[in-house]
Amino acid sequence: MAMSTRAGEFVTLREVMDEVGRDAARFLFLLRHYDSPLGFDLELAKRESSENPVYYVQYVHARISNILKKAAEAGHKEIEWHDDFSTILNLPEEIQLIKLMASYPEVMARSARLLEPHRIPFYMMELAAAFHAYYHDRSKHKVVSDDAKLSAARLYLVSGIRIIIRNGLALMGVSAPERM
Repeated sequence: MAMSTRAGEFVTLREVMDEVGRDAARFLFLLRHYDSPLGFDLELAKRESSENPVYYVQYVHARISNILKKAAEAGHKEIEWHDDFSTILNLPEEIQLIKLMASYPEVMARSARLLEPHRIPFYMMELAAAFHAYYHDRSKHKVVSDDAKLSAARLYLVSGIRIIIRNGLALMGVSAPERM
């Protein structure tokens, strides 16, 4: 809907939030740079698919929560760092995820320093995309396998991704659901 203050045609933020929910409204509005035109696709915001950025990022948190729950049920209760993980997690996709995770503090600092909150949801989407690509090829990247050391290393990796996603969503005032 095109809005015009002169003609008195507008949609309030409350109406948008009632239509799409608080999480989608916050996330999608934060995607905009402060000097870019404001556009909001209500239909996209309501979709429960990978096309919807907030759903896409929240789904990573829910998926990893499920992985960790099933891993705990299978006996992998303690997720802690071991020095040999740095040699175990050596696939290019794992290294890419680790590098993305390592950039989290700088992304947050730059976002704050430049007063550009849009950097946070863009980073969250980039990390979510990297995780989805990694997890999609489960034959190559199975998190919990018969190899206990590899499973422990990958559980540590995905647990770290989950923490970053949860913290990034919290900074934006967006929920991080355990299930979807």
